[in-house]
Amino acid sequence: MAKISVMGTGSWGTALAILLHNNGHQVMLWSAHPEKAASLNQTREDPKKLPGIKIPDGIVITGDEKTALDSPDIVVFASPSAYMRAISKRLSPLIRRGQIIVNVAKGVEENTLMPVCDIIKEEIPQADVCVLSGPSHAEEVSRGLPTTCVVSARKKETAEYLQGLFMSPVFRVYTTPDMLGVELGGALKNVIALAAGTADGLGYGDNTKAALITRGIAEMARLGVKMGAKLETFAGLSGIGDLIVTCASVHSRNRRAGYLMGQGYTMKQAMDEVQMVVEGVYSAKAAKALAEKYNVEMPIIMEVNKLLFENKPASEAVKDLMQREKQGEISWEL
Repeated sequence: MAKISVMGTGSWGTALAILLHNNGHQVMLWSAHPEKAASLNQTREDPKKLPGIKIPDGIVITGDEKTALDSPDIVVFASPSAYMRAISKRLSPLIRRGQIIVNVAKGVEENTLMPVCDIIKEEIPQADVCVLSGPSHAEEVSRGLPTTCVVSARKKETAEYLQGLFMSPVFRVYTTPDMLGVELGGALKNVIALAAGTADGLGYGDNTKAALITRGIAEMARLGVKMGAKLETFAGLSGIGDLIVTCASVHSRNRRAGYLMGQGYTMKQAMDEVQMVVEGVYSAKAAKALAEKYNVEMPIIMEVNKLLFENKPASEAVKDLMQREKQGEISWEL
């Protein structure tokens, strides 16, 4: 049995706390807002984020970071990526040297172009930062529906240790050494999912969705390989796996926001309607900047940015994607 602290009471943090508790571990769930912790302690449910899911009594819920970080075996960072630097800076003085931190947020910081693990490492240099990612909606994990994810760490032994902690009959975990690829897949797929949702909102069909998923993973892989990630990662759980579920699922906040924009909502109106953090909006500018920095062609990413930040009509964005200059899918050998 391990002593595990989950930092963040959003839907994903809460779902993982329940999973780890059901795996037999001693789990503490921390909220950055003491009033939220007090409410969850009283009701043992978050009807807004995970309606109908009871938080087991064995999970200790606290708003005190000193209590949460009192010598845990591992710490799970489950705050949204947009807030991860501030949370990391806040918690850094309480993190001991060599502490294993598992990042489960997905994103790239706009001004630094750093993936989340790098942000955490910069703010908490004494920690051993790892990542867990994959096609895993919190709504389904909290209900015990079969799910697969991938964990990556700098050392194989650490990844295998975490694999053992998270594995259960309903939660299968694989390991990989490619932390950068795992993080890029998790961040970039949210931007592609905005495009897929927009196509749904416009009333387009399965052909369009398949095209966006397929060409989207091609864009993600091109950039990832140029940055030093492994091509195989984008064919795996944190690449095509996460992209499929985020583009297709009714649980996807990114797809939902895109759908609303396809229906004519502005970006802000869509985010207000979803009422949860839409990670793809925060990652879109960073993805565009990375494409420009590494000179990688990413037309879907570029059109999503125009849709989000330049008020380009969704139908015009799709039209421009379809009428781009002719391309080959695979280069002809000379």
